[in-house]
Amino acid sequence: MNTNSCTMIIFGATGDLTLRKLIPAIHQLKWGGYLPEDFNLVAIGRKPKDDAEYRENLLDGMKTLTNILVEQSTWDYISERIHYFKMDFSEDGEYERLHAYLEKNKKENNFSSNYLFYLAVAPDKFGFIVKNLKEKNISSENGNWSRLVIEKPFGENLQTAYDLNDEIAKAFNEENIYRIDHYLAKEMIQNITMLRFQNTIFEPLWRNTYIDNIQISVLEKDGVGSRGGYYDQTGALRDMVQNHLLQTLAITAMEPPASLGADDMRDSKVKLMSELVLFDPGKSKTDVIFGQYEGYHNETGIAEDSETETFAALKLFIDNPRWKGVPFYLVTGKKLSEKSAQVTIQFKNPAVCNASGKSNPIYELTPNSCANILEIKIQPREGIHLRLNTKKPAVEDQSVVAEMEYCQSCQYSFNTPDAYEKLILDVIKGDSTRFTRWDELALSWYFIDSIDKKSVPLVSYKDESEGPQEADLLLKRDDRTWWFKEKIKRGES
Repeated sequence: MNTNSCTMIIFGATGDLTLRKLIPAIHQLKWGGYLPEDFNLVAIGRKPKDDAEYRENLLDGMKTLTNILVEQSTWDYISERIHYFKMDFSEDGEYERLHAYLEKNKKENNFSSNYLFYLAVAPDKFGFIVKNLKEKNISSENGNWSRLVIEKPFGENLQTAYDLNDEIAKAFNEENIYRIDHYLAKEMIQNITMLRFQNTIFEPLWRNTYIDNIQISVLEKDGVGSRGGYYDQTGALRDMVQNHLLQTLAITAMEPPASLGADDMRDSKVKLMSELVLFDPGKSKTDVIFGQYEGYHNETGIAEDSETETFAALKLFIDNPRWKGVPFYLVTGKKLSEKSAQVTIQFKNPAVCNASGKSNPIYELTPNSCANILEIKIQPREGIHLRLNTKKPAVEDQSVVAEMEYCQSCQYSFNTPDAYEKLILDVIKGDSTRFTRWDELALSWYFIDSIDKKSVPLVSYKDESEGPQEADLLLKRDDRTWWFKEKIKRGES
C-alpha cells in the first residue's frame, strides 16, 4: 500500500475549524497536486446530515468564510471522497459503529487503512476519544499507520498537560502524535531558520556580542468575539505566550541544529527551552505586565468580575553563553490598534555612537539612528526589513537611515500556502518537524507556571490602543523602546 495513502477522520467536522481551515487546505492540496490519489475523508458530527447536504455546507463555507477561489473540477474530485458519519463521540458504543463503518468502506470503497485522526474538538474530549479508538481497535496499525492530530490548548498548566499526555500516550506512540501550533508553519517563521543558517552575514552576529535585545510581538485587532467563554478561562499568557510566542522564541534563539530533520530541530528547541530563566514572585511583579481592554466585560461569556488578562508583556532571559545578558521582550494582546506579528532583532550601537546615546561629531549619529534593526515580519505583510546607517549626500558628514525591504507576500501572494496546507501534508508524509514534541511542550508549561500571576497587577487599556502604558515603562526603564510602535520614516535619522 502507498504509505502516503490516507483516510482522514475528523472529529468535530461541523465546526468552525473544519469549515475555515481544514477543508480549504484539502482543496488547495488537491489543486496543487499534493493530495494522495488514495484519499478519503470521514467527517464525524452529531448533527443529522447526509453526504450531499454536508458537502453543500462545506462548499458554501469555502465561498463565504474564506478567500479560496474554488476550482470546480478540484471540488468535484474532493467532494466525491468526503463522507459524513453521524456519531455522538461522547458515547462508548458509537465507536463500534465507527469501526464497522470503516471496515465496510475498506472492503467496498477501497478506503486506505492509513488513518489520520484529526481532533477538532474541545481538549476535554481528547482523552475519551483516543481511549475508545484504542479499545475498539480503530487506531491499531497492523502494518499501516495511525496518526493523531490535536489542536491547542494542550493542558491548562504543567500538571494537566502531563495528565492529558498520559491519556493519549496509552493509545498513540509519541512519533504518531502531532500537536499543532499553526505558527510553526507560517512562512516567515520557517524563514527565520533559513535567514540564520543560510546567510553567513547573520549567523556569526546572532549572539550577545552583537545583539542588544530581541522583541517578539503578536498583536490582534479583534476582541475575544465568540470565544469569550473559553478565553475567560485561559487568558493571553496561556492562549498565546505558552505556545506561539515561546515557539517563535525557540526558533529564533536556538543553537544551530545538527540537521534540519525533525528530531534535530526539536532537540535544539528543547535545549533552548530548558535554558529559559524562570520567574520568581519578585521577578513576576517587575518583569511581567498584564492588561485587560476596557470593553472586555461587555463581551459574551465573560464573568462580570473577570480578571483575565487580554494583554501580556514580559521580559525574559536565556541562561547560555550565546544569549547571556540579552533581554527578550515578548508582547501579545487583543483589541489593539493593529493586527501584526514580527520578530525584531536590535543590534548593539556601533562604536561611533557612544553609550549615552548622544550624537557623535564624526557622523552626527543620533540615538534612533545608531541601532541596526532586522525585522522579520510574520503578518499581515510577510517579509524582511533591514535598517542600516549610511552617509547622507552632503558637504557635511551626516548619517541617514537606509531601509532595505523584502516583501515576500508581494512577490508570492498567490503562491503562498496556508499553514494548514503544509501541516496536513506533513502529517500524511509523517514529517513532524513543524509540530510540538512532548518534552518541549512540558518545558514551555514549566516556564509559564513559574510566573506568579497573583503578584502581577492587572491594568486597564483602551480598546484599539497600543496597549497599557505600563508595557512601555517595562522597556523604558531599560532605556529601550518597542520597535513595533516605532514609525520609521524612510530617509530620516
